[in-house]
Amino acid sequence: MIGRRGVLQAAGALAVLRSGVANADELFLRNGASPQQLATPLEFFDRAITPTRVFFVRSHFGPPALDRTRKTAFDGLVTTPLTLDVEELRKSFPEVTITAVLQCAGNGRAMQKPRVPGVQWQHGAMGQATFTGVRLKDVLTKAGLSKDALFLRVSGADAPPKPTVPGFIRSLPIERAMDPTTLVAYRMNGEDLTLAHGAPLRLIVPGWAGDHWVKWLTSVRAQKEEDAGFFMKTAYRMPTEAVEPGAAVPPEKMKPATTFPVKSIIARPDGQKRPVGPQEVVGIAVSGVAPIASVEVSIDGGKTWAKATVEGEGGIGRAQVFRYRFDQKEPGHVKAMARAKDKKGNEQPESPPWNPSGYFWNGWHAVDWEVGT
Repeated sequence: MIGRRGVLQAAGALAVLRSGVANADELFLRNGASPQQLATPLEFFDRAITPTRVFFVRSHFGPPALDRTRKTAFDGLVTTPLTLDVEELRKSFPEVTITAVLQCAGNGRAMQKPRVPGVQWQHGAMGQATFTGVRLKDVLTKAGLSKDALFLRVSGADAPPKPTVPGFIRSLPIERAMDPTTLVAYRMNGEDLTLAHGAPLRLIVPGWAGDHWVKWLTSVRAQKEEDAGFFMKTAYRMPTEAVEPGAAVPPEKMKPATTFPVKSIIARPDGQKRPVGPQEVVGIAVSGVAPIASVEVSIDGGKTWAKATVEGEGGIGRAQVFRYRFDQKEPGHVKAMARAKDKKGNEQPESPPWNPSGYFWNGWHAVDWEVGT
């Protein structure tokens, strides 16, 4: 016998396959069968926009059944509670499109030493897309947001596997919620959101880790306090100061993980042997704090660095493509490393500080390949 929840999960899984997400064997990394943890292949970080079919998927409980008419409630400390679906949002508010990186806080966790628990993402728990929707600020303003509201309690339609498992509930500070780049989105890369990427509605919070980008959005509640649940008070928290690798950190010395740091990732070369002659190192760089200022590449183990060209429009939480070309005249082993700097002076470190959840790893990325005839 299959219960109602099992039926819904099966329907949701079928809808994922029909909604534009690549098959598992097309993806760089798959961490278990359920819920979906699918990483973007490195080769797709040679362009500004990550195709939806290979755009990473992070899920705590797996997707709910696909319902494009599902409504979202905007209530709590407001004068006029609103309950709106996609069409009502489109008709009621100006449409906005933003290009931004969505990145899991645990992207790069596999590189942490000593090893920490959690999904062992390498570099692919991120991607950049154009997201279209309406400003959350506009919706809250129409609802009559109270001056007493300090946080939004945000949740989606995905359900825990059993009653003893806490629901995925996040809090967003009002200041961040009212930022004009924070959206309630219904399209991604010019098409309706797929189920795996949050259809029908999800939050877009450029520059902040993906745990704030709540999918399958059903409830946005204004309140005075930050939510007291597991996913705010225990999970997705960072030390307030540097700690020794492997050390335990007391709760009072932890804070929510929000803005992701500056980083660069090399997409090509991909490790395959290349002929003697012109070589090109290509990748993307992004910072959640400020636009990218520069990217440098080293091919001598970090002894010297040369500036790469950076393409495209910059912005907070917006990735740009970088390219570095050089001529390899002799056969042999080549290793390239990349590091980025943003316009607030933050530099990508060779090795970032350790933290007990492995969040925000942003060390120098290196690739090796052979050059021969």
